[in-house]
Amino acid sequence: MSIVKRDEVKLEETWNLEDLFKTEDEFENAIEEAKKDADSIEAEFKGKIQTSESAAGVIAAYEKLYEKLIPISTYANLALNVDQTNSDAQMRSAKVGQVYGAIGAKLSFIQSELLMLDESVLLQISSAQPGYQRYIKNLLKQKAHQLHPEAEKALAAFSTTFNAPYGLYNTTKLVDMKFPDFEVNGRNYPLSYNLFEGDWELENDRDIRRTAFDAFSSKLREYQHTTAKTYDTHLKIEKTESDLRGYSSIFDFLLEPQEVDRSLYNRQIDLIMSELAPHMRRYAKLLQKVHGLEEMTFADLKISLDPDFEPTITIEESRKYMKDGLAVMGEDYSKMLDRSFDERWIDFAQNEGKSTGAFCSSPYGYHPYVLISWTSRMNEVFVLAHELGHAGHFYLANAEQNVYNARPSLYFIEAPSTMNEMLMANHLLKNSEDARFKRWVISTIISRTYYHNFVTHLLEAAYQRKVYEIIDAGDSVNAQRLNELKRGVLEEFWGDTVILNEGAELTWMRQPHYYMGLYPYTYSAGLTISTQVANRILNEGETAVADWIDVLKMGGTKTPVELAKHAGVDITTEQPLRDTIAYIGSLIDQLEQLTAQLQQ
Repeated sequence: MSIVKRDEVKLEETWNLEDLFKTEDEFENAIEEAKKDADSIEAEFKGKIQTSESAAGVIAAYEKLYEKLIPISTYANLALNVDQTNSDAQMRSAKVGQVYGAIGAKLSFIQSELLMLDESVLLQISSAQPGYQRYIKNLLKQKAHQLHPEAEKALAAFSTTFNAPYGLYNTTKLVDMKFPDFEVNGRNYPLSYNLFEGDWELENDRDIRRTAFDAFSSKLREYQHTTAKTYDTHLKIEKTESDLRGYSSIFDFLLEPQEVDRSLYNRQIDLIMSELAPHMRRYAKLLQKVHGLEEMTFADLKISLDPDFEPTITIEESRKYMKDGLAVMGEDYSKMLDRSFDERWIDFAQNEGKSTGAFCSSPYGYHPYVLISWTSRMNEVFVLAHELGHAGHFYLANAEQNVYNARPSLYFIEAPSTMNEMLMANHLLKNSEDARFKRWVISTIISRTYYHNFVTHLLEAAYQRKVYEIIDAGDSVNAQRLNELKRGVLEEFWGDTVILNEGAELTWMRQPHYYMGLYPYTYSAGLTISTQVANRILNEGETAVADWIDVLKMGGTKTPVELAKHAGVDITTEQPLRDTIAYIGSLIDQLEQLTAQLQQ
């Protein structure tokens, strides 16, 4: 196992960015064309948006420009994400940020002038052109929070600066932070962010796993103060804008674009913290018993219940799992899966400087792109299914909706991705009666699907809420305070079942989601919806699948409550969440029973 440079990886394991721009010249020309279009929009419409005709005209003109800007930012971001150490990619991304800031400032007049119109004029456009209904609805929401046009222009001009903390976080994490090898029983092992999170954290050998955790945490600790200051800066930017725009709290500011109120946000965190914790403590104790550990530590929570059984698979073998496991979604969806492999939509390579974790980028007008660092572990099937769930969602939504309507609320965004994990699990369980295989599948559902989305991200959300409460009160955070908050949340959830290793409190340093607003809690929200819909599909078959496909095609034309309702789930009540927590408990019951059966 070694960490290679980007130029050393196999071409077939990388994604094909030439589908966005074939050459650098083509990319540069696209930037110049976008700048000229922005100039034209300014010349034609600035100071002249006074009627429904001119208002509709500027909305349509910006729609076309928006479509041209998307591949530009996608190309720059994806090139940087596969190698944060690449100087050319760094400079390209910085340039795009500057261009976006300049165009945003130049065209900030659009929203200002539209909101100066009588509301009836905007509603007239909304009625006449349904494709613009969502844009106008969101625009009108901003009316109470709109600043003076010159203030809006200044804020837009500073957009690149305001986004700098996220870039600084990634630079610290993926460029400056170099991990030395660690030694166990006289043997050296390489260490990096991706190697730790993709391999060592799941390593069956206790000494290797815990030593890797200590070495990883030691390096994180060296950068905790810089990372904390970066995060505090990001929080202050959000708080300042929230106050400037007159929101009563930073929570209201961040939740408004999600189209849900604070009760849904708090419910997700409070119920899981109190009612899921007992189930997950049982799971931790089961891991401890099966592995014969004297004590269960935080460094042991990601290990497999049956590591000797887990197979390794190739990238090509993963394709068959995707096709078979997601076949229920229909022929068109299956063709999309084939295209994702055949046309290199997926970046599988592991290399130095590559972003951690996995994600899907779905640029409007183009095909989706999936980033993953392939380890050949069988659980990667669930990770890949998850990201292809995002890909399938936007593949359908982008084809059906205009650019204003394609993306749904962040609250719903993780439902299609976690749905694919549930479908994959159901497929694997349906096709085997072997007790050991069933235990492996169920334990993977717990350790990958539910642990990742209902525990890891939910604990991030509980911690994040405490952070925002501090910021909302006008206070600040530093490394010591963030460490205390994170450790407190972990202690509350795990109780005395899990010993928190020195370094567990630094887990807040590992997650980029904190720079994306109130994102972490949405994983459990999405999985709550997908768990219930997956059960519908199991019981009702094609009818439930058809409803789900319809929901995916709706994109952002409906609120999360409306989308969930169309799929057969009522998230205005707490019942779906309680049912999902009970379902997780039943899975752990099965694990305990299957383990007892196998040990006889």
